Amino acid sequence: MQQRIAFIGGGNMASAIIGGLIGQGMAASQIDVVEPFEEARAKLLAQFGISAQPAAGDFLNRADLVVWAVKPQTFKDAATQTQAHTLNALHLSVAAGIRSDTIAAWLGSERVVRAMPNTPALIGQGITALFARAAVSAADKSLVTQVLESTGEVLWVSAESQIDAVTALSGSGPAYVFYFLEAMREAGVSMGLDAAQAYQLAVATFTGAGALAKASPETPEVLRQRVTSKGGTTYAALSAMEASGIKPAFIAAMHAARDRAQAMGDEFGAG
Repeated sequence: MQQRIAFIGGGNMASAIIGGLIGQGMAASQIDVVEPFEEARAKLLAQFGISAQPAAGDFLNRADLVVWAVKPQTFKDAATQTQAHTLNALHLSVAAGIRSDTIAAWLGSERVVRAMPNTPALIGQGITALFARAAVSAADKSLVTQVLESTGEVLWVSAESQIDAVTALSGSGPAYVFYFLEAMREAGVSMGLDAAQAYQLAVATFTGAGALAKASPETPEVLRQRVTSKGGTTYAALSAMEASGIKPAFIAAMHAARDRAQAMGDEFGAG
């Protein structure tokens, strides 16, 4: 990859992408970062050999791709400071909630791709959904795909509204897994295992079941049925979950996440 990439924001998600790119052979000298916090700049230098800058400047003029890895509430201010230097670049936003029409207006460019990654990108096992505005070319999409495949899987969607659903499903999804891991650990301890044993069993179960689901052509319903014998232990557990309304509560929780993503677009994208 010969293009120059600039990151606005040098936190965890930017670091995940930078790490993936360098792991694929990109030189640190091809990467620019704007990061206002000194501690984060020091971490980038120590980890990747990148001398991040505290503010936008003329060095951004050379960027082919600008990755917006900022918090939604700071995006507009960052765009105001950066826009004059990046008018000719392709823009990729990983900020939750901020819609592409808002981003295009702030940056004065229609070449905008909106992305929703998740935190397993930190270890190269993430999944990122992507939506491209009409002005984004096939070559632009190919570049974005190449960049984000360094952190895991990539999925393009055809409607921007789907990004909010992705946010609820996979963007926030790792937290749901960690929540269930907490519950499984607590249950294990209450039944006589120590916390380390319970956690090891829970993590291995999630990892293995996920790998099995990915490798199998069967639906999750069929996979679940194959573990469940009527009157057996799994049947007892699933019956208790059904009686407690866990599935509809879980679905409602993801709708709440989707609704909050939509509200963030209204809240932080105004003006």
